[in-house]
Amino acid sequence: MTAMPPDLERLLEDFKFAERSERIDMLIEYADRFEEVPGHIASRPFPEDHHVQKCESEAYVWAEDQPDGTLKYYFAVENPQGISAKAWSVIMDETLSGQPLEVVAATPSDIVFTVFGKEVSMGKGMGLMGITDLTTAFARQRLRARGVPIPTEER
Repeated sequence: MTAMPPDLERLLEDFKFAERSERIDMLIEYADRFEEVPGHIASRPFPEDHHVQKCESEAYVWAEDQPDGTLKYYFAVENPQGISAKAWSVIMDETLSGQPLEVVAATPSDIVFTVFGKEVSMGKGMGLMGITDLTTAFARQRLRARGVPIPTEER
């Protein structure tokens, strides 16, 4: 079993016991820190292979190789009202960028429900899990290219 990054573990604990109004405030704070993908990574129109297919907010994900063998993640959210997608993108960047690829690859997409709550709509939940899935897919892709076995997604 691969451990989750400590920052992600702490974040999940913070959200696990948060009441709905507190959770909303916390997510808005994350969304306020959202930064658009820099021009040296991508520019519009964004390529379809970086598009999160199930995301209603038209999210995109990129991964940049780092000298230490980890990845730095970047995101775009085309819907200006995509607060949840922006918040989740910040969370993905802050907790998974710079982490070992095996750890990122094993991150389960259903952690979305710990952060956003069980009452998140099906469409929104699918989109947020799609952001996670594309983020972790980049780590798995790099691992495969290095001939490293891919960790299971079960915890």
